[in-house]
Amino acid sequence: MATEHAAITAFREEHARRHGTGDVVVLPESAHTAALAAAALGCEVGAIANSLLFDADGSPVLVLTSGAHRVDTAATAARIGVPRLTRATPDFVRTHTGQVIGGVSPLGHPAPVPTYVDTWLRRHPTVWAAAGHPAAVYSTTFEELVAMTGAREIEVD
Repeated sequence: MATEHAAITAFREEHARRHGTGDVVVLPESAHTAALAAAALGCEVGAIANSLLFDADGSPVLVLTSGAHRVDTAATAARIGVPRLTRATPDFVRTHTGQVIGGVSPLGHPAPVPTYVDTWLRRHPTVWAAAGHPAAVYSTTFEELVAMTGAREIEVD
Protein backbone atom coordinates (compact mmCIF):
# COMPACT_ATOMS: atom_id res chain seq x y z
CA MET A 1 0.00 0.00 0.00
CA ALA A 2 1.34 3.42 -0.96
CA THR A 3 1.99 5.97 1.74
CA GLU A 4 -0.10 9.13 1.58
CA HIS A 5 1.78 12.33 0.68
CA ALA A 6 2.65 14.36 3.80
CA ALA A 7 0.80 17.42 2.46
CA ILE A 8 -2.45 15.45 2.22
CA THR A 9 -1.99 14.03 5.72
CA ALA A 10 -1.36 17.54 7.07
CA PHE A 11 -4.51 18.77 5.32
CA ARG A 12 -6.58 15.89 6.77
CA GLU A 13 -5.35 16.79 10.28
CA GLU A 14 -6.18 20.49 9.86
CA HIS A 15 -9.57 19.68 8.31
CA ALA A 16 -10.42 17.42 11.25
CA ARG A 17 -9.19 20.02 13.75
CA ARG A 18 -11.61 22.52 12.22
CA HIS A 19 -14.42 19.93 12.27
CA GLY A 20 -14.74 19.75 8.49
CA THR A 21 -17.49 17.49 7.23
CA GLY A 22 -16.44 16.75 3.65
CA ASP A 23 -14.51 13.89 2.13
CA VAL A 24 -10.93 14.03 0.89
CA VAL A 25 -10.52 12.43 -2.53
CA VAL A 26 -7.12 11.60 -3.97
CA LEU A 27 -7.44 11.58 -7.74
CA PRO A 28 -5.47 9.11 -9.86
CA GLU A 29 -3.66 12.02 -11.57
CA SER A 30 -3.14 15.60 -10.48
CA ALA A 31 -5.86 17.97 -11.57
CA HIS A 32 -4.01 21.22 -12.19
CA THR A 33 -7.04 22.86 -13.81
CA ALA A 34 -10.62 23.26 -12.71
CA ALA A 35 -11.75 21.48 -15.88
CA LEU A 36 -9.58 18.42 -15.14
CA ALA A 37 -10.76 18.29 -11.53
CA ALA A 38 -14.41 18.64 -12.58
CA ALA A 39 -14.06 15.87 -15.15
CA ALA A 40 -12.44 13.54 -12.59
CA LEU A 41 -15.14 14.29 -10.00
CA GLY A 42 -18.11 14.34 -12.37
CA CYS A 43 -19.21 17.84 -11.37
CA GLU A 44 -19.61 21.22 -13.05
CA VAL A 45 -16.43 23.25 -13.45
CA GLY A 46 -18.14 26.09 -11.53
CA ALA A 47 -18.25 23.89 -8.40
CA ILE A 48 -14.44 23.78 -8.24
CA ALA A 49 -13.03 26.36 -5.82
CA ASN A 50 -9.69 27.41 -7.28
CA SER A 51 -7.34 28.59 -4.53
CA LEU A 52 -5.34 31.41 -6.08
CA LEU A 53 -2.67 33.10 -4.01
CA PHE A 54 -1.77 36.63 -5.08
CA ASP A 55 0.98 38.99 -4.05
CA ALA A 56 -0.41 42.32 -2.80
CA ASP A 57 2.81 44.33 -2.60
CA GLY A 58 4.55 41.63 -0.57
CA SER A 59 1.53 40.40 1.40
CA PRO A 60 -0.36 37.23 0.49
CA VAL A 61 -4.04 37.33 -0.50
CA LEU A 62 -5.97 34.12 -1.17
CA VAL A 63 -8.90 34.24 -3.56
CA LEU A 64 -11.16 31.17 -3.69
CA THR A 65 -12.85 31.53 -7.04
CA SER A 66 -15.24 29.40 -9.03
CA GLY A 67 -13.54 27.34 -11.70
CA ALA A 68 -15.95 29.04 -14.11
CA HIS A 69 -14.24 32.41 -13.52
CA ARG A 70 -10.93 34.03 -14.28
CA VAL A 71 -9.83 36.64 -11.78
CA ASP A 72 -9.74 40.22 -13.04
CA THR A 73 -6.91 41.29 -10.74
CA ALA A 74 -7.55 45.03 -11.09
CA ALA A 75 -11.27 44.69 -10.26
CA THR A 76 -10.58 42.27 -7.41
CA ALA A 77 -7.85 44.50 -5.95
CA ALA A 78 -10.32 47.42 -5.96
CA ARG A 79 -13.02 45.27 -4.29
CA ILE A 80 -10.73 44.17 -1.47
CA GLY A 81 -9.01 47.52 -1.02
CA VAL A 82 -5.42 46.82 -2.09
CA PRO A 83 -3.46 48.83 -4.68
CA ARG A 84 -2.82 45.79 -6.90
CA LEU A 85 -2.68 42.02 -7.07
CA THR A 86 -0.01 40.18 -9.01
CA ARG A 87 0.50 36.50 -9.68
CA ALA A 88 2.53 34.96 -6.87
CA THR A 89 5.76 33.14 -7.62
CA PRO A 90 6.06 29.47 -6.67
CA ASP A 91 8.42 30.41 -3.81
CA PHE A 92 5.97 33.06 -2.51
CA VAL A 93 3.14 30.49 -2.61
CA ARG A 94 5.18 27.87 -0.74
CA THR A 95 6.38 30.41 1.84
CA HIS A 96 2.90 31.66 2.67
CA THR A 97 0.87 28.46 2.34
CA GLY A 98 3.35 25.64 2.88
CA GLN A 99 1.88 24.12 -0.29
CA VAL A 100 2.62 24.10 -4.02
CA ILE A 101 0.77 25.81 -6.84
CA GLY A 102 -2.02 23.53 -8.01
CA GLY A 103 -2.54 22.08 -4.56
CA VAL A 104 -3.07 25.17 -2.40
CA SER A 105 -5.76 24.43 0.14
CA PRO A 106 -7.95 27.09 1.74
CA LEU A 107 -6.72 25.69 5.11
CA GLY A 108 -3.57 24.87 7.00
CA HIS A 109 -1.20 27.70 6.16
CA PRO A 110 1.76 28.54 8.43
CA ALA A 111 0.12 31.88 9.33
CA PRO A 112 -3.34 33.31 8.59
CA VAL A 113 -3.76 34.57 5.01
CA PRO A 114 -6.49 37.12 4.18
CA THR A 115 -9.01 35.05 2.22
CA TYR A 116 -11.84 36.02 -0.13
CA VAL A 117 -14.43 33.66 -1.59
CA ASP A 118 -16.31 34.03 -4.87
CA THR A 119 -20.06 34.33 -4.20
CA TRP A 120 -20.67 32.33 -7.40
CA LEU A 121 -19.68 29.17 -5.47
CA ARG A 122 -22.88 29.57 -3.40
CA ARG A 123 -24.81 28.20 -6.42
CA HIS A 124 -23.42 24.70 -5.88
CA PRO A 125 -24.61 22.40 -3.08
CA THR A 126 -21.17 20.76 -3.04
CA VAL A 127 -17.98 22.69 -3.63
CA TRP A 128 -14.61 21.01 -4.23
CA ALA A 129 -11.32 22.60 -3.15
CA ALA A 130 -7.68 21.53 -3.11
CA ALA A 131 -6.56 19.44 -0.16
CA GLY A 132 -2.91 20.52 0.05
CA HIS A 133 -1.61 18.57 -2.96
CA PRO A 134 -2.27 18.80 -6.74
CA ALA A 135 -3.90 15.34 -6.78
CA ALA A 136 -6.12 15.82 -3.72
CA VAL A 137 -9.43 17.64 -3.30
CA TYR A 138 -12.12 17.76 -0.65
CA SER A 139 -15.84 18.36 -0.64
CA THR A 140 -17.46 21.13 1.34
CA THR A 141 -20.32 23.57 1.17
CA PHE A 142 -20.10 27.29 0.50
CA GLU A 143 -21.16 28.03 4.08
CA GLU A 144 -18.61 25.65 5.58
CA LEU A 145 -15.86 27.04 3.33
CA VAL A 146 -16.59 30.57 4.54
CA ALA A 147 -16.82 29.48 8.18
CA MET A 148 -13.65 27.38 8.13
CA THR A 149 -11.53 30.02 6.37
CA GLY A 150 -12.99 33.23 7.80
CA ALA A 151 -13.21 34.38 4.19
CA ARG A 152 -14.95 37.54 3.10
CA GLU A 153 -17.47 37.03 0.29
CA ILE A 154 -16.83 38.98 -2.92
CA GLU A 155 -17.91 38.89 -6.53
CA VAL A 156 -15.14 37.68 -8.82
CA ASP A 157 -15.23 38.21 -12.56
